[in-house]
Amino acid sequence: MESLNLASIILIAFLGSFGHCVGMCGGIVLAYTSTKVDDSWNKTTQSISHLLYAFGRITTYTILGAIFGFVGSVVTFSSMANGLLLLGTGILMILVGLSLVGKLKFLTNIEHSISQMPWYKKIFKKLLSSNSFFSFYFLGLLNGLLPCGFVYVFAITAASTASVFWGAIVMLIFGLSTIPAMFSLGFFVGLLKQNELRNIIIKVAAVLVVLFGFFTAYNGYNLINNKSALPVTNYQSK
Repeated sequence: MESLNLASIILIAFLGSFGHCVGMCGGIVLAYTSTKVDDSWNKTTQSISHLLYAFGRITTYTILGAIFGFVGSVVTFSSMANGLLLLGTGILMILVGLSLVGKLKFLTNIEHSISQMPWYKKIFKKLLSSNSFFSFYFLGLLNGLLPCGFVYVFAITAASTASVFWGAIVMLIFGLSTIPAMFSLGFFVGLLKQNELRNIIIKVAAVLVVLFGFFTAYNGYNLINNKSALPVTNYQSK
């Protein structure tokens, strides 16, 4: 795996999670924190509950990454197809970056939540009221299924690896990189809601997403034209 790709995924997911993920999924974290986390629990027990939720999300993301990687391996047959996929991924990342700072409503338009569907509400309510410690993990699994434009971008990146293994790794890294924001939300709600701090983080994340989007699109363009540039999301070993 290219070190630049790895660092870019970590940095973009980490910063983006403080802006986009806190806003989109923060309500769920606050809901289970106020309902399921007992104030009498010590910090270690509370931390484990939050980590179980996080690992549930990561499990779903990793499985999705493997699926998208498999799909990419099936439908990608040529340099042209790889290049088009990279080009499309780059364009999507640019749109996501512009959406993070409110220049577009791209993320809002594609995030048609399934959270209001009867089956989702039934399972969510059951898990929220459960006394089982591992219900935090299953709640995370469920949350990982929610439509999210940020997840879509990395899922497409996973598909562009054309590998079940590397597709899973891309989404695993993405999920792990979002832990700090979602984990700390339960403990430092006020800090993450400070508009000035969040705005700075969002702007930095947006710039990085747009730059990485242009870089990915450029490599896709080169691949389409049969140039020698190595595609940015080609994680497969030589």
